[in-house]
Amino acid sequence: MKKTIVTTLALGVMLIAAITGCQKNTTLIIKPAPKVISKTVSFSKDLVPLFTKNCALGGCHADGGHAPDLMATKAYTSLMDDPDFVLIKDPENSTLYKRLTGKLNPAMPLGKPTNPGGINDLVLAWIKQGAKKN
Repeated sequence: MKKTIVTTLALGVMLIAAITGCQKNTTLIIKPAPKVISKTVSFSKDLVPLFTKNCALGGCHADGGHAPDLMATKAYTSLMDDPDFVLIKDPENSTLYKRLTGKLNPAMPLGKPTNPGGINDLVLAWIKQGAKKN
């Protein structure tokens, strides 16, 4: 009896789909929420090493390259000089965070794995913590 009911329901669903022209209109991509960082994020100890390894490279975000200059000695000033790179009152809309997460093209870092060293979550936490030069 249960098998007959299940079979009948399955056939009914397939029939409705065939009649209504079942089609896929959109694809929903669910991205994981940012990881919550509870520790204080240090700009010099946590972020600068990641910028140095993944961003402050020749032809990228180094001397004479694209803004911001993410060389260790210039990174903080370069990020804070542009009012859109770091938005303390609206961290998720900071240009820096949007580039790292691919919400702005081109996604950064170019040619590197997505979110190297957990940089996305660290940057977001750092901005939420006030974007201090620590």
